[in-house]
Amino acid sequence: MKHLPTHAVRLSFPRAVRHLLGLCGLVLGSLALAQAPLKAPVTQFTLANGMTVIVKSDRRAPTAVQMLWVRVGSVDEVDGTSGVAHVLEHMLFKGTPDLKAGEFSRRVAALGGRENAFTSRDFTGYYQQIPAARLEDVMRLEADRFAHNQWADEEFVKELEVVKEERRLRTEDNPRAQLFETLNATAFTASPYRRPVVGWMSDLDAMTPDDARAFYRHWYTPANAAVVVAGDVDAAEVRRLAEKYYGRIAARPVPPRKPRLEPVQSGVRRIDFKAPAEQALVALAFKVPKLTTLDGGDADSDDALALTVLAAVLDGYSGARLERALTQGDSPLADSAGASNGLWGRGPQLFTLSGVPAAGKTAEQVEAALRAEVARVAREGVREAELTRVKTQWVASEVYKLDSVMNQARELGSYWVQGLPLDAGERLIARLRTVTAAQVQAVAARYFGDDQLTVALLRPQPLDPQRKPRTPPAGARH
Repeated sequence: MKHLPTHAVRLSFPRAVRHLLGLCGLVLGSLALAQAPLKAPVTQFTLANGMTVIVKSDRRAPTAVQMLWVRVGSVDEVDGTSGVAHVLEHMLFKGTPDLKAGEFSRRVAALGGRENAFTSRDFTGYYQQIPAARLEDVMRLEADRFAHNQWADEEFVKELEVVKEERRLRTEDNPRAQLFETLNATAFTASPYRRPVVGWMSDLDAMTPDDARAFYRHWYTPANAAVVVAGDVDAAEVRRLAEKYYGRIAARPVPPRKPRLEPVQSGVRRIDFKAPAEQALVALAFKVPKLTTLDGGDADSDDALALTVLAAVLDGYSGARLERALTQGDSPLADSAGASNGLWGRGPQLFTLSGVPAAGKTAEQVEAALRAEVARVAREGVREAELTRVKTQWVASEVYKLDSVMNQARELGSYWVQGLPLDAGERLIARLRTVTAAQVQAVAARYFGDDQLTVALLRPQPLDPQRKPRTPPAGARH
């Protein structure tokens, strides 16, 4: 199963435009091309037990996707049990009173489908893509494991070792992943975002079967979940099936959540991180506001949108500002440079700049150059041609997602998790199109001082010539 790299700071830095596209959703392209799948109606209703159901019909192919979203992730964990949301995601495949461990996956495969799951800071998700005629079969299976998940202690012990090996492979053997994990833990003090989704190894070592069972009983309640179905389906029929299988699950209240607000930072925080690596790396994380509403008039949301545009101006296309300034020329400073903005989430967000120093250059030189490019925007502003280019690319790129019912379901589920309306994609791109050059210049001047900043430098240490690369654990799911 996956623990997702959500928001700006994780293992790598994709182009800011790709980060934005993952957030904006499939429907963004409708503002450029009025294609039928984007305009297909979306139906949402709530079952008597509080579970949300969202349906989007797309009749172009006889396939359907069912996704079950639970509004619980690592942000809902407490100290001492970090990683339990991700471990529990693994355990949902380990049986019910009617299914043995692994039988869920075998049955989906026998239906001609594929399935997996994912965990992030903000949510946990499960999905199946199957021939549309087999939708009832997977709805029956998913409802059963959501309501009746159970497993023996020995299954937990075995699966926990799989998760530990995932952590070793993806984090402990990856110096960049270690750097960003440490960066998160330093940038945030009160916010649960300081903890890694996969969990600290000491917490995994101490985790018990009852820790996972308690988390399951606490958060896996109908009112904290949504079923999203997209594809060659009829909304009325999906409603009938949802009532039949999910509607019978007993209602329970969603437990109250503590705010755990991040205190105001006072002064730059710095990390020198030493690890065996071939190249240095510098990452700068600035605390920034997040989008909380798609309605106008909210200053923080307006700034979050302008920061997203700024990230794209810096790193949203081939030959953007950071690439030109740091990686090109006769004596480039960096082999790569990137920018990304955490637009929204259940916790606080970061705007991140990163760079890998070129041979003969230092991390400090790259750090100064990254900050200089933002300062240049604050001083000189951006050209209208730059804004037009990134905005056009956002819309055009989204059109390519139209053929994926999986992406349609994923975006609808992510909107639900964040408490956004189902047309959030269209409304977001409409808002982004109104962002002005003056707004971009203003946020570049407002949010990039030392009091918002955490700097992490990877200091390469000699590699062990005897070290052999790990292989993925046998139980890992991707």
